[in-house]
Amino acid sequence: MSQLTCGYHLKALIDMKIKVGCCGFPVSREKYYKNFDVVEIQQTFYQPPQEKTTQKWREAAPADFEFTLKAWQLITHLPSSPTYRRLKIAIPETKKKNYGFFKSTDEVFQAWEETEKRTQILKAKIVVFQCPASFQPTLENKKSLEKFFRNIERKEYLLVWEPRGKWERNEISALCRKLDLLLCVDPFKNKPFPGGMGYFRLHGRTGYRYKYTDSDLKELVDLSKGFDTVYFMFNNVYMFEDALHFKKKIVEQA
Repeated sequence: MSQLTCGYHLKALIDMKIKVGCCGFPVSREKYYKNFDVVEIQQTFYQPPQEKTTQKWREAAPADFEFTLKAWQLITHLPSSPTYRRLKIAIPETKKKNYGFFKSTDEVFQAWEETEKRTQILKAKIVVFQCPASFQPTLENKKSLEKFFRNIERKEYLLVWEPRGKWERNEISALCRKLDLLLCVDPFKNKPFPGGMGYFRLHGRTGYRYKYTDSDLKELVDLSKGFDTVYFMFNNVYMFEDALHFKKKIVEQA
């Protein structure tokens, strides 16, 4: 069990099954491991690290430390996405049509295989599929989504879907049920489905440079009471400080 910097006890976190962490390492890994029990790996989205690098991360972390990770962008995003600027492989112009939007192509399924290798090495249980706003609820996209999740080897992973854009709530709910997906939202921007497990990525109420207030964090504590287990993953400029502050707030309100 890790310790909070100011000595706050984690029993309340365990009893309430609230898991708090950051999207990426905002501080050194050593300092992070002393303060949190979970992290969401971002590098796997841009370009999966070498397997030996991933193995070093797992070995350096405490035995009970949890990794979650984002699926490679080759699965979810088209090559026109600005995120491809951080891709370290060259995609021939003639092959670009085969990438992204969950297309049933060898390239997309190979991208899942590479994601899944890192998932195994990290002993992760959760894989997050973050979609761009351009992935709209068209019939073609829905069919691609269904075909992808029905054809990959899921093993025991919990697959988390973060849709963006103009998806209707009933469309999302139906697909999550049909494909056994867990919805990911920023709860300050989209209403989650209560009960069971929740996975929230907190991007800042007004943007990435937002710092969460006491009132904001109290809202999150209250929200957590509607779930059996819930992940709060901070993804803003002040993510390390805000996540620590949130852990303190959980203990105070326990």
